[in-house]
Amino acid sequence: MQKAKILFVTFAFLFFNCLFLTGCQSTSLTTPAARGSQLVSAILSDPKTFNWALNQEFPNVFMFTGEGLTKENSLTGEVEPALAESWEISKDKRRVVFTLRENLKWSDGKPLTADDVVFTYEKIVFNQAIPTDDRDSLKIGNSGAFPKLRKLDARRVEFILPEPFAPFLRTTTGPPDGIIILPKHAFETAVNTKTSTGTPKFLSTWGAGTNPSEIIVNGPYLIESYTTSERVIFRRNPYYWQRDAQGNQLPYIERVIWQITDSMDTQLLQFRSQDLDTTDGWGRMRPEDFPLLKREEKRGNFKIHIAGPRPGTNFISFNLNKGRRNGRPLVDPAKSRWFNTVAFRQAVAHAIDRQSMINNSLRGLGELQNSPISVQSPYYISPKEGLKVYDYNPEKSRKLLLNAGFKYNLQGQLLDEAGNRVRFTLITNAENQTRVAMGAQIKQNLSKIGIQVDFSPIAFSTLVDKLSNTLDWECYLLGFTGGTEPHNGANVWLPDGGLHSFNQKPLSGKPAIEGHEVAAWEQKIGDLYIKAAQELDETKRKAIYAETQNLTQEYLPMIYLVNPLSMAAIRDRVEGVKYTSLGGAFWNIAKLKIKDKN
Repeated sequence: MQKAKILFVTFAFLFFNCLFLTGCQSTSLTTPAARGSQLVSAILSDPKTFNWALNQEFPNVFMFTGEGLTKENSLTGEVEPALAESWEISKDKRRVVFTLRENLKWSDGKPLTADDVVFTYEKIVFNQAIPTDDRDSLKIGNSGAFPKLRKLDARRVEFILPEPFAPFLRTTTGPPDGIIILPKHAFETAVNTKTSTGTPKFLSTWGAGTNPSEIIVNGPYLIESYTTSERVIFRRNPYYWQRDAQGNQLPYIERVIWQITDSMDTQLLQFRSQDLDTTDGWGRMRPEDFPLLKREEKRGNFKIHIAGPRPGTNFISFNLNKGRRNGRPLVDPAKSRWFNTVAFRQAVAHAIDRQSMINNSLRGLGELQNSPISVQSPYYISPKEGLKVYDYNPEKSRKLLLNAGFKYNLQGQLLDEAGNRVRFTLITNAENQTRVAMGAQIKQNLSKIGIQVDFSPIAFSTLVDKLSNTLDWECYLLGFTGGTEPHNGANVWLPDGGLHSFNQKPLSGKPAIEGHEVAAWEQKIGDLYIKAAQELDETKRKAIYAETQNLTQEYLPMIYLVNPLSMAAIRDRVEGVKYTSLGGAFWNIAKLKIKDKN
């Protein structure tokens, strides 16, 4: 699992607004004759921030602009050098020394040194006053201690771990999973300066309204311009470190353009009109678009790339938080009792016809999802290995509910012991039509066991505010990103994690919650994630993660649904694509080329 981002990932699948249908698109940027060395793609939303530490969405600009000490090869899954040309690990696995490449520079031409590495970790990632999800993945052991850093010289940084920590190297891999190195000279003052409310000025630095010329990066591209609800334009970073075998500086493509669209229907129209080079470079092409595009593949001069299931999850989750804020329960007490009854959640799981969801919402282009750990991970266990699965069985749902004290009236409506009608609100992000279709089916499925679902698709920004700020919600449908390293999802499973949304503690700077409780099984999962990170024997580590998966399927803090196949349609003019379900088409963006028509 990747450090979970809401596939908004990971809160989780998204992007959003204006164009083609509304006439605000500039044809000077998108007509085939004018493109030259540029790649045009699309996203479904405006960027929420240009500050990596505060980002919670995927995809995001940092996939193009940010770099870590290392990077993951999405083709092989191996960790490779990036800003660091090499690293040494001591025999006791507690000391790691990274050596940076020579003459590294930021996009403003200033040197990138060990000072930036130490600053990024000590002053931003480990800073409790900065609410970054990446901090959770570096809490080591039961104490939650962080590594100690020491600058050895301008190019070498030493990390001392409090104990052996199996996931450590993968936390350094930069986007999308690991930590991105940030410029000390750009952020030091903002980190050390407090606002009138006592919070670091950093929290309001490099928001989406920042002039792109002020944003300093170390990745293959810098942000040239951003026009709200229209586009983000990335231009080649002249100081990017990577070169090809012939010594040519990368990236090859001069500009990457993200058109911001109001819907995936608009994206489809733009692609078919040849205004886009890809449907979606991150593998989230809608299954319902596949039949039409497949027929047009040859004459449209593009290829549909299909890989395995997308790394990540789609799920519904009930609000299990029993706490109160300002004396008021976060969840209606009657509903809270339903949601916190394991049999109720299991009954809901058995009542959802997931195979029909694949056949209808996904047009058959998907697989059942039964685990929070991606199928691409070596730590995933399948139903054949004993993982519990909830087959579609409404009769079993009814029996579970009756045995748990629920009852039915003469109209077949489900009531609790006190005679309350079982009814709750399900929310999802309205911009994602596939999820909206899933939610509509869930509403229909649950009506067959007497539950009334008030399905309410809402704006993604509103949904995220409910999940992370007000905590005012009952049930939501979303997704988290995924990957090969389960510990990158520690922010979901540690009880104090930043994305422990089903029973969220208040985040930094938010009002307190009285009476917050952590269930024994919930704490057990968090403890096992800590234990798995301490275990260096891969066989034993897999067994620990197997136990976490069995617990999540038994207690269902998230009811997993289905996973679409990773797909993208890409113009033939884009060369060098090595498509994978883990990285889509853009994981090696620096090495992609645009074919010369001449």
